[in-house]
Amino acid sequence: MKIEEVKNVITIGASAGGLSAVSALLASLPEDLDAAVFIVIHISKAAIEENIISLLNKKSKLKVSIPKNGTKIENGKVYLAPVDHHMMLSEDTIITSRGAKENHWRPSIDVLFRTAAAAYSSCVTGIILTGLLDDGTSGMIAIKSAGGTCIVQEPEEAEYADMPQSVINNIDVDYRVSLVDMPYILADLYSRADCVKGEVPAALKLESEITLRMSSSYEETSKLGKPTALTCPDCGGVLTKITENGNTRYRCFTGHVYSEEVLGGEYIDKVEEALWVAIRMMEERRNFISGLEERIQSNSYLIQDRKKRADELKVHIDRLKGVLKDVGDSRIIKL
Repeated sequence: MKIEEVKNVITIGASAGGLSAVSALLASLPEDLDAAVFIVIHISKAAIEENIISLLNKKSKLKVSIPKNGTKIENGKVYLAPVDHHMMLSEDTIITSRGAKENHWRPSIDVLFRTAAAAYSSCVTGIILTGLLDDGTSGMIAIKSAGGTCIVQEPEEAEYADMPQSVINNIDVDYRVSLVDMPYILADLYSRADCVKGEVPAALKLESEITLRMSSSYEETSKLGKPTALTCPDCGGVLTKITENGNTRYRCFTGHVYSEEVLGGEYIDKVEEALWVAIRMMEERRNFISGLEERIQSNSYLIQDRKKRADELKVHIDRLKGVLKDVGDSRIIKL
């Protein structure tokens, strides 16, 4: 049987609170929807995919499945990204892989949205639902740059407003609506003339190619932005600063990508980790010196010297613990 050509693509991204939001949205989509639907939900590696699929299929009129690498895209089908795998689009095919994480997520919403925009340009409708932080913002910028349509859940309705609000803060969204209104918007969009793919920006096309093949070079990533003196928290590679619509993110040539907020948090984590190592080593040194005092009871000079050194170490340890508190407090500051 010949597979019906896919003209329209809907990409949906959600994080915290996303399973119930996605379930509610799918329940309201018609079974004759003229589009293929792709979903990324941030879920634990320990999640049981069969249980999630079963939950979604109970309410959805469209068949929901988890694609394998190389699955051909079919119209009227819903595809959920596999646990701990990116889901990407290339022409009429789904690519799944355990490539480098973006903003510490795999699957990443940005990865799906970006590759969908490169493959289907103006025929993509991106939807961002409830979630924390800002995964999906860069992907929505990609969809918008390729002529696609951007829809976000009304932040006041979302269980967690961060993700939809981040998109609103960075681009001029086409629709900011409640979940119940989204099916009517999609029905209106797809009742118009058939979608004709538009031109894909060169930078988006290049970044999508890099993502799909899971490899690049310093020279390639340098074409996307400005190389910096910053290094990747995960692998130590040089980070390239990419700015789109005033939104900044950082890409390593090995594939790791961070938004400004996530990268700032990563550096705080590394500083905190280094401080704890320093404190542990000083505590061990202090305990060692204190232990020596017990073995040199007859030498008062050495006893006093060891005690002085132990006390000095205690001062440094207390200071470092104070710095740790300041580092922890800085997490509440938005970059």
